[in-house]
Amino acid sequence: MLVSDLSASEYAPFYHNYILSVGENDLITELGNGKDEFISFLENISKDKLSYAYAEGKWTLAELILHVIDAERVFQYRALRFGRNDKLALAGFDQDIYVPESNAGSRTKKTIIDEYNTVRESTLSLFRSFNDEALKRVGNASGSDMSTRAMGFIICGHQAHHLKIVRERYL
Repeated sequence: MLVSDLSASEYAPFYHNYILSVGENDLITELGNGKDEFISFLENISKDKLSYAYAEGKWTLAELILHVIDAERVFQYRALRFGRNDKLALAGFDQDIYVPESNAGSRTKKTIIDEYNTVRESTLSLFRSFNDEALKRVGNASGSDMSTRAMGFIICGHQAHHLKIVRERYL
């Protein structure tokens, strides 16, 4: 399944730019390539950079990375619910509440990389378990209908979005 297989009705307009940033590989390849790229990127960042914020009131680099991890967990949960044909609408989440609770300032680069790797491997395992029917199922989160497969591409695009911000503003 490719991102070009999605229709705009499978995700909220808010996620359109995330979807556009995904390459034309199949979903599992995109998730795997994204994992390799992100880990390589993180391994090459100096540990001193983790506490850097590019402006007052902005997240530190460690907070931003942990936000990517937290959001992937939330998106993964949504995909699980949609893929298993759960029809209950899901509430949104407030990233600004999650970030201070991530304890980013007390984390090491290694623990952040390990956590990211674990979460992405779990995402890969989940999406490999879905058949075509499950991938096309639609659920509702944050007041918008979204397909299981769109959630996978949103995970890829959300990470790409933040990686771009890191390169532009943090390094």
